[in-house]
Amino acid sequence: MTIKQALKEKNRLIKAIDDEFKKVYSYNSIDEGNVRPYSTVDSLSNIMTLEEGLIDLKTQIHRANIGVYDKIFRLSELKSLAKKLNQIDCSEGKVSEKYSRAEPSFKTAELSVVERDVRVKSIEEEIERLQEELDNHNATTSI
Repeated sequence: MTIKQALKEKNRLIKAIDDEFKKVYSYNSIDEGNVRPYSTVDSLSNIMTLEEGLIDLKTQIHRANIGVYDKIFRLSELKSLAKKLNQIDCSEGKVSEKYSRAEPSFKTAELSVVERDVRVKSIEEEIERLQEELDNHNATTSI
């Protein structure tokens, strides 16, 4: 099994665990006399079995990724950085607040919208390069 396949299996296990918990939440306590379509005890037993499989799979994935953790962490931080940079207010000149009757203000920005966008584009290019490397790693590395 490759890491790519393992990641898909991990997501499938997580969904199966969530589905079992939905049964527990919905059918543990029911009106007396009603039919209980799913057993909470059985669902909890299934959850424990699925959790063991998930723990084992996550351990295997992490062991296989030891050599690329730097790329994984860098990718995560760059995505966060790009998101935060895009939130910077780069307004300049006369600015009126939406839905406000207040007088417009005059703003100046140290970082222009163009400069911000150039930085974000550069970060996004690095994100794309790293993602490609990790996709290749995930497709070719067996666990």
